[in-house]
Amino acid sequence: MVRIVQDLTVAASRPRSGIRGDIIGTGSAAVLVGAAFLVPQIASEQWRRSLYAGAAPLFGNWLPHIGPGSFPAIAVAIAVVMYGPELTARLPWRRLLALAWLTAMVWAFSLAMVDGWQRGFTGRLTDSNEYLHEVGGVTDIPAMLRGFSSRILDFQPDSWTTHVSGHPPGALVFFVLLDRIGLSGGAWAGTACLLIGCSAAVAVAVTLRALDAEDRARAALPFLALAPAALWLAVSADAMFAGVTAWAVALFALATRPAGRPIAAVTAGLLFGFGAFLSYGLVLMALPAVAVLIAARTLRPLLSTLGGALLVALTFTSAGFWWLDGYHLVVQRYYQGIASERPFAYWWWGNLAATVCAVGLATAAAVHRAVSRTTLRALDPTALLVLAGVCAILVADASGLSKAETERIWLPFDIWVLTATAFLPKSTGRAWLTVQALGTLLIAHTILTNW
Repeated sequence: MVRIVQDLTVAASRPRSGIRGDIIGTGSAAVLVGAAFLVPQIASEQWRRSLYAGAAPLFGNWLPHIGPGSFPAIAVAIAVVMYGPELTARLPWRRLLALAWLTAMVWAFSLAMVDGWQRGFTGRLTDSNEYLHEVGGVTDIPAMLRGFSSRILDFQPDSWTTHVSGHPPGALVFFVLLDRIGLSGGAWAGTACLLIGCSAAVAVAVTLRALDAEDRARAALPFLALAPAALWLAVSADAMFAGVTAWAVALFALATRPAGRPIAAVTAGLLFGFGAFLSYGLVLMALPAVAVLIAARTLRPLLSTLGGALLVALTFTSAGFWWLDGYHLVVQRYYQGIASERPFAYWWWGNLAATVCAVGLATAAAVHRAVSRTTLRALDPTALLVLAGVCAILVADASGLSKAETERIWLPFDIWVLTATAFLPKSTGRAWLTVQALGTLLIAHTILTNW
């Protein structure tokens, strides 16, 4: 702790043009989050109930508690704060990626275990509104795909559960296949989401290195491994979505290199395509893909990647599911439920407050630094990816189809915004990591989240 205070003192004693922007960014984000938590508490009970989120802007309920994961989570946080910046600077690349992935998984699992094994990990994906609730009823995948759209709307005898109906069939297919290979139940589903979701940190680093920004990747890795978003990485299918699409971007970036192989571009396309059939909103991953092309200054892998994505789309279409039909029906289903009551006047900015909770105040402090490094003359790859993530979030927010629960829904976009932390001064790295860790631990121990 003394070392962290010294880091802050040194940073404050040096004139830095970006410090003022850091303070403004952090202050603005803190005020936004504070207002989002405060407004529901002082509003009328009837209006507060219309939010359908007991701890709005986060989906959960206020309940101070500790659990089996409390002390491991604190231990991981201390280790990353004290040794993360040094290790990421000197470790060989492959060892660094392995350590980052392992750290991210231990951090996410520890946070989940604050709520206990059943409530915090194995029981989340087995809820009556979740994917695993429908897995047992899928005895014929082709037949399920042919009839998928007919079961999207609510108030039918065979309507899909909330999460299955709200997504294309790719997510359900994933969990059905997991069950078919013998990995059935909430523990295996949670483990799959944990492994894939936490690998997103590695995929982001691989992307940056492929775009000749290894220094930025190393600087961002401690923040990616200790991301507040880990609160939802071990307990939601959106974590898996984030991992799949992050690797799509990473392979796409590798394919832009002069030695890039066509197989990388095609595989990226397959993952981009599958992502669009995991969640309708993941078509917005086109924004990070465009950022990669601009940063690499080439269109070399574009056709091969489009071909891979088209192959996925044709596979689902030939099996009987038309993406656009599903999307239009989902919009109708969305307003058949509580979304018709949730006030957009609150959630359009409450969503952004939830996003701050997922990316942390350090990210909010650093975003302006990313913006300042992107000009027509100097297109910083990391900054472009940060802006792509921000734009994806703003478009999703403006759509009005994500009122609440965006702390998990926007995980695939959040991980790219988190890379803004690479621009923070090295002298303040430990201090900002401390801020990230404390904020995350505070949420984990005061709110019983639904995811």
